[in-house]
Amino acid sequence: MRQWAERLKVESLHFEIRSLTDPRVRCYNSLRDLLLSNGRLVGIVPNLAMKNLFPLSLFLVAALAASAATQSGRKIVRPATTQPAPPVQAPVFTPPDPEPEAVPFAPAELRSLPDSLFKRSLQSLDNSSFRLGDFRGKAVVVNLWASWCGPCRREVPDYENVRKEFAGRNVEFIGLTTEDPRTSSKRVRDFVRKLNFGFRLGWADPETAHTLMNGSSAIPQTLVIAPDGRVVGHWQGYARGHSVDRLRSSIQEALSGNQQAVGSRQ
Repeated sequence: MRQWAERLKVESLHFEIRSLTDPRVRCYNSLRDLLLSNGRLVGIVPNLAMKNLFPLSLFLVAALAASAATQSGRKIVRPATTQPAPPVQAPVFTPPDPEPEAVPFAPAELRSLPDSLFKRSLQSLDNSSFRLGDFRGKAVVVNLWASWCGPCRREVPDYENVRKEFAGRNVEFIGLTTEDPRTSSKRVRDFVRKLNFGFRLGWADPETAHTLMNGSSAIPQTLVIAPDGRVVGHWQGYARGHSVDRLRSSIQEALSGNQQAVGSRQ
């Protein structure tokens, strides 16, 4: 019995050492101290107390061994950490760049018109005819347009104001549509009536249109021809304000050139 008591002391010493790191051993030591205090075991354990304590000690040792074996194979599952979702950034609205205003530009340079063009007969909207050569000695404004052309609709009222400014001056205003009179006659007449187009109006046949537009197909196009036949202004497209200023300055240039030519002859 004394051997068992000594063995129990050794085991107790081992458990006390392990109790520093193992919580299960600390639990066992607490229970052992409670049993020893109830049995008043000091030094060598009395026979009665040891008879009662020894089976219980064996049971506790077996339970702790089984628990340790179970714990050794258990995996510690830690809760998965999730990265916080990045904050949703509101879309940044960038206002579009303002659309630049269209500015009329000059096609390939056209300095003069062939004599054949001045002699060609042009059909007017009132079924009469005329020729550009009929206005030799005048500054001539030729505007090429079409009833389906949006810029032409905005251009006509501005050009009408310029025509009225030069009323009574040595200037002829001619408007030629590039449409086919066989299919577009009614549409063209409605266009002229709604806009009060006061130019001398006619149809530009394909050859005339090609020559006046210098090979370009863009409309509207405007030419200002000096009394001596020189082309002092030729541009295509329309821009509010800019086109009117260019038309006015080109007419004045054509008229001033004619006055200088008359002065030199005198």
